[in-house]
Amino acid sequence: MRPVFAFLLLSLLCACQLNNANVSPDAEDETDNDFAEFDDDFVEASYDTETAENADSSRGAGGDSFSRERLEVPKKFAVNSDEEEDGLVENDDEFEHFQDEEEFEGYDAGDTMEPPIDQKTEPKLKIPNIPLHFRTHWDSYWMEMLMVAGLLAYFANFFAGKTKNARLAQLWFSTHKALLDENFALVGDDGKVENENPGLIKESESLYTLWCSGRTCCEGMLVELKMIKRQDLVSLVAGLMRPQLDQVHIKIELTRGLMDSFVFAVGSKKTISKVFKEYTDLTKFCSLVAKPEDRYNVPSGFGVLSEIPEATSAILESRVITALNKYQSYIDYLHISDQFSGQVQQEEGSTLKQPETRPVLLAGFNLPKHAEMETIKPLLLLIFYLMERLKTYRMSKEAKAKADKNRLRVEEEFLKSTHAARAEAAAQRREDKRKQEKERVLAEEDPEKQRRWELKEQKRQAKKNAPKMKRLAVKSL
Repeated sequence: MRPVFAFLLLSLLCACQLNNANVSPDAEDETDNDFAEFDDDFVEASYDTETAENADSSRGAGGDSFSRERLEVPKKFAVNSDEEEDGLVENDDEFEHFQDEEEFEGYDAGDTMEPPIDQKTEPKLKIPNIPLHFRTHWDSYWMEMLMVAGLLAYFANFFAGKTKNARLAQLWFSTHKALLDENFALVGDDGKVENENPGLIKESESLYTLWCSGRTCCEGMLVELKMIKRQDLVSLVAGLMRPQLDQVHIKIELTRGLMDSFVFAVGSKKTISKVFKEYTDLTKFCSLVAKPEDRYNVPSGFGVLSEIPEATSAILESRVITALNKYQSYIDYLHISDQFSGQVQQEEGSTLKQPETRPVLLAGFNLPKHAEMETIKPLLLLIFYLMERLKTYRMSKEAKAKADKNRLRVEEEFLKSTHAARAEAAAQRREDKRKQEKERVLAEEDPEKQRRWELKEQKRQAKKNAPKMKRLAVKSL
């Protein structure tokens, strides 16, 4: 029994082994072996590779019986000969996830894909119909026509105004030239050694000047013809709202010591109020006279600025009053001063010295509207008469004392206003002097002198910082 049982058991084991040997790899459960698919592909790839190598070796030996077949090996299972012993290198496709439909759920690729472009056919361009830029109607260019008309009007007015101003200035000069030649040795000096162009000098299209010299009582006379800016259309339009007049301004620099010390002005009330605020001498020395018509018999509408009433009465004598009444519409102002220093300075504390003063005679006249220059010719005679009057007039002692007192008061006011600035300037000068002395001592390289200078500076600083004390004399009992 035992040999029979042992034989049956051995036969059963052999049958089981044969059955396991005949089982196909496809019959295995894929859930038990996750790499079954890769194993099959690897076996097929290995088989294809060996077949290709055998075929190449057969052709190399001279056999052409085999057909030329191209054997392709998948890239992801390509075997590197250097790493055969280490294992298989897997080359995954990095763009494989683009082919996964689950990565792009809800995305319709067919709507946004552009159709392929045929490179052989030319693209068809659609050109829209654009209207012409230029138009055929002149009413479309009204803005441009207005600009051109404005430019033409401006240039036409420029040349017309320029010509008229030059004509009026030359007319005034020709009318008064004979009178000027009688009173001055040189009329129309151009500033050169040889007077090449005697006459008016054109400063601008609306300003002409004339310099005369060579007469007693004065160093020279400057005449300025200030015309309306007729060449400027904008100024001409603005003049319609604020009317302006052509004017001649005369400035005569009197000889020093010719006239006594006083300041005086007379003219239209509007001009007198203006110059009273602008000129330094009128602001500091003069006061506005109340009711000048009753006191000095000046025309109504005129104002008077006076420092010394005695001098004002002497200037406004009967001849001058007659001229003021007769030429009231042409006389703008008359200004006589021995302390003329120009217009008021905005920052008086910045100057440490009093402005230089000089005696002057200023006058302003309006030119006639209809170019009748002979009408205002006597006004130039009035200027020459005032020059001779200033030469001969002398004030009383009381008036001179009052004038000197006024000038001393103005000087003290100036010194008070500039005291702080002058003290600061003096301190700065002393500091600069000490610095120069220190640099000089250090440059000599003498230790003894440097030591003495340092002791001197220490004593000076100690004396400066010491408290100030007063010494009182006490009498003994």
